Amino acid sequence: MPAPGAFTWEPSERWVRGVRGDVVVVDSRAPVLVREPGRPTPRYAFPAGDVRTDLLRAAEEPPDGARTFYDLAVGDALVRNAAWRYPELPGHIAFAWFGHPEVVLDHWYEEDEEIFVHPRDPYKRVDPIPSSRHVVVEIGGRVVAETRSPVLLFETGLVTRYYIPPGDVRFDLLEATATRTRCPYKGLASYWSLKDGGAPPDIAWSYPDPVPAASPIRGYVAFYNEAVDIVVDGVRQDRPVTPFSKGPKR
Repeated sequence: MPAPGAFTWEPSERWVRGVRGDVVVVDSRAPVLVREPGRPTPRYAFPAGDVRTDLLRAAEEPPDGARTFYDLAVGDALVRNAAWRYPELPGHIAFAWFGHPEVVLDHWYEEDEEIFVHPRDPYKRVDPIPSSRHVVVEIGGRVVAETRSPVLLFETGLVTRYYIPPGDVRFDLLEATATRTRCPYKGLASYWSLKDGGAPPDIAWSYPDPVPAASPIRGYVAFYNEAVDIVVDGVRQDRPVTPFSKGPKR
């Protein structure tokens, strides 16, 4: 396990590609996984020879003097401060993913599977496990879901999520919203709010087409433990306080 609070990197054997439009900007079979102090998720850095450096130009106003930044020019598009070299890894180039004010690359792939938001952390587990627990979800004393065949999703560092079969959810009390979020470990999620507004918006979500590793939750619906009452095998669960207490991270 990498030392917390330190700049560390480790080689990866995954084949990683990044594209913008129909242009492959990165194509590497020798990326390194980088961890930066104060950043909870890893990044990839790539050998410079695996990057279309002809598409990079020196940034005019780099945000960090400790690194060498580059703008990315593809066709008529120019993305400022899209890539950089770490002083600790001068022969490698990293790209911004999640958190950049503009879209840098449209799609990232590990092998032939698209990944979202940030690289997957090899020290993080996401285990969706079918169960026979009796799970009841209540909002304001009203039952909105009840099942004896949930899938419990255990994710390192996060609270347990209870995914409910769609047939056991009161969709007559919910309305679909336009909200969509992406997760590197699960895929693209869609959301529902309570029709009468008796709960925070986007209170429930589902992954209609999750990544293969999360296939047991396909089409199942989860509710934010932080904002609803969940009773498991007759025991009412405490409402946790997490970064998601105010809703989905878009």
